Amino acid sequence: MASETPIDPPPELPPTLLDLSSYLLSRVGRVARGRLAEQLAERGLRLWDMAVLASLADVGPQAQRDLVRRLGIDPSDLAKVADQLAAAGYVERARDGADRRRVSVSITGAGRALLAELDAQARAVQDEVLAPLDAGERQQLQSLLLRIHRGLGERRSGP
Repeated sequence: MASETPIDPPPELPPTLLDLSSYLLSRVGRVARGRLAEQLAERGLRLWDMAVLASLADVGPQAQRDLVRRLGIDPSDLAKVADQLAAAGYVERARDGADRRRVSVSITGAGRALLAELDAQARAVQDEVLAPLDAGERQQLQSLLLRIHRGLGERRSGP
């Protein structure tokens, strides 16, 4: 039986960084995003592909410009994502009869099936990343992150 070379643990971060929640969020987020991106890349997909499919499944058919606003993606990038998803049969695009400049995007049955698979992969990555937390702690973390996320969207007046 061949012995495996042990993997050295990552070096301990400086206490100043460990005391910054924003730094820890960034670091954990980068690891989680990277692991999910690897899973998607095995299928020839990117995170934006999953985001578009999720938005269409959750909200329903949308104009491309609405997807741009909802997801915070550049219009030309969204056009590329929608083109690729349409070519693969995961979404359908149609011009609005009243306004030919408006393009509506909707998810297909194949797109819903793919999204279900991608969601399962994303949840497996999430379980891996959140393994040190019990179910109650995971729920609390989700609640706190959602609260922070919503707070970022609020417009604040003044300095």
